[in-house]
Order: sequence, then structure tokens, then C-alpha cells
Amino acid sequence: MARVVVAMSGGVDSSVTAWLLKQQGHEVIGLFMRTGVDAVPPENGVPQTPNQDRKKGCCSASDAKDARRIADQLDVPFYSVDFANDFSGLMDHFADEYLRGRTPNPCVVCNSQLKFGTLWSQAKALESDFLATGHYVRRVDGPDGPELHMAHDENKDQSYVLFGLNREILGGLLFPLGEMTKPEVREVASAAGFSSVAGKPDSVEICFIPDHDHARFVRERRPGSSVPGNIVDEKGTPLGTHIGIERFTVGQRKGLQIAMGSPRYVLKVIPETHEVVIGERPGLFSRGLIASRLNWLLDLPEDETFACHARIRHRHTPARATARILPGGTLKVRFLEPQSAVTPGQSVVLYQGTRVLGGGWIDESLSDTAFGATESLSVPDSIPPMKALAESAP
Repeated sequence: MARVVVAMSGGVDSSVTAWLLKQQGHEVIGLFMRTGVDAVPPENGVPQTPNQDRKKGCCSASDAKDARRIADQLDVPFYSVDFANDFSGLMDHFADEYLRGRTPNPCVVCNSQLKFGTLWSQAKALESDFLATGHYVRRVDGPDGPELHMAHDENKDQSYVLFGLNREILGGLLFPLGEMTKPEVREVASAAGFSSVAGKPDSVEICFIPDHDHARFVRERRPGSSVPGNIVDEKGTPLGTHIGIERFTVGQRKGLQIAMGSPRYVLKVIPETHEVVIGERPGLFSRGLIASRLNWLLDLPEDETFACHARIRHRHTPARATARILPGGTLKVRFLEPQSAVTPGQSVVLYQGTRVLGGGWIDESLSDTAFGATESLSVPDSIPPMKALAESAP
């Protein structure tokens, strides 16, 4: 059997992952990532005690205790690794992106750079054969090598946040929960006697901002960086003022503090002028996008159009589209149907069927005028809906 390092976060998913691998006869080693982040934000500078009844972040002190407790129950070695410096850089990136008028996704960065970057290196230092995590995603052995696929439980699928994986390590990864549902995982945890985690709430989307107050975090991380500016309409007419662009993201409706008689949404954030452009809902829809900093999990031809489905945020239903890798390493995506709130700073992830092709980071949204007459919609018309593809998935 293999030696498998399991990234144990103290949650039910990673705990069941370790249990399943131990049941299969593997030599399991648990690794916990210490990030130096409390699960509950401070109040007036005073650290607070985590409330077990609320949603939590991951990698807190209490999570470390839960992870060690599970490792003890399984009788497997357990190590706590200090990732505080690396994680601090991730938080700096998050704050800086908001100040650039972008909306970052730190989970994608954490997975690609820390969990499957630094943690992978730690696993190899322990001479492991595999690194396993509790992500809901599947690794499938295809005719040309390992492939990354969506989980069978579409409600828990996490393939979007794993598009940045280094394809060279995909064959060394295990995702035991890819075929399971969350209720099934909790049932296994209860049956295994993991009472401390079986009913534990899922972690919040951004573990270092459990109160969801992104603007507060940015102001505390970058004191003095907030610059007041104007809220304007699509013609540039001032409608009001704001105290900092870190308070806004594309698609936002609440918190604009402007009465217009009908709903208005953030359409664009312009960091150069500190302007926030708002408008009615139709203004949110885009025909396509440009992305950069690409990562692919297979070889794709450059400067050739291919059919795919494109997901522009974690909970977004993948949309039928065509894509083209442009000379210079950028990606141009055109949707069959216009999509709402294409947001710079988020990721676009491309699929064919349930297979993850890869993706990149969104730089800008595109209107119809950005596409030439030769970029017709005949190709995406032939793409069946994602659900039909999922039903025939491997």
C-alpha cells in the first residue's frame, strides 16, 4: 500500500478522507496548515473566542485540536506545519487586489500555491506517494494521463477552485470524496466515532474574513489606502460619493447609499479615478471576457477556437461558450448567452463535459463589439447543456 499525506484541516471532510484511506490499508500521515489566523475577527483589537455554533474559518487553533484528535483516534502520525508567512502574503494579495478595483478569490490562490504547492513539497519531504485532500472533485485516469473532473455531488463540487493545479502533480493527488455527497460524508464520520467533527459546520468561503466584511479587512491590512471618490452613472455623471473602492464589487446592489427609484448595480470599478460606475441590471451582462495568467491541465492549441463551458465564479452554472488562447498567452472567451457580473479578479474555469481544462484570471468583460464577424456562434450552438454532459460523465 502507499504512503499518503492527508491535509487535515480539523473538519469533517479531511477527517473522513484520512479514515477512508486508513481503511484501505494505506500508511496515512496527517499534516495541518497553521496560518496564524483566528477564526473570529477581533473586536476593537481584542481577540475573540470562536463560537462553535457559527460558521467557522479553517486552520484556527481549535481546528488544529480537532485535527490532532482525529489523528489520535486513527493512530496516525500528525504534524502541524507553519504556513503563516506564506498565508500572510496571500492576505496581502487579497487586500491589494481590492485596491486595484478587482475582486480576488483567495481560495484559488491558497490551493494552487499553498495546499498543492508548499504542502505538496512537505509531503514529498516525507517521502509520500500521494497527497490527499477532502476536496469534492475527482481525479480520473484518462487515455492520455490523469484528468481533473467535477465531483458527482454538483452542490459541493470544488473543481473551480482547483483549476490552478500544476498538471505535473495531478497523478500524485487523491480525492476520496469525489464520488460522495456531504450527507454521506457526515454519516461516515458518525459511524467512525468522529463526534467532534461529524456535525461541524462548513468553513466560511474566506477563512480569514469570517464576518464577510471585506472592506474592514482591507482597511486594517492597508491603513490609509482608502481614497474617497465619486459614484457615477454610465455616462460619467456624478450621483454621489464613497469612502473607498474596496467597498465595491461588480454586481453589488446593497450598500450603494443612492436612491434612484429603481435598483442600481455596480457595473465597474475604476481604480485610476476611484470611480464606481452603477447602472440598471441589463448593464451587468457581458458577451465575453479576457483573462490572463493561464493554467492548463492538458495541451490545448494556441490561436484556435474550441468549444467549452465557462464558469466565472464558484457558484456560477457553467455557460456554453467558445474560447481562444491568443498569441501572448491571454484567453478570449465568448458566451453563447450573455452572462451577468463578469468580474475582474475572479477566475474563469473552462470545462469539456465534467473535465476541467484549466483557466485564468479575468481582466475585463467584453461586449458584442469586441468580437469580429468571423467569431460566429455556430460552434457553441452545438454544445449540449452541462447537465446532459454530466449524466454521461465517467
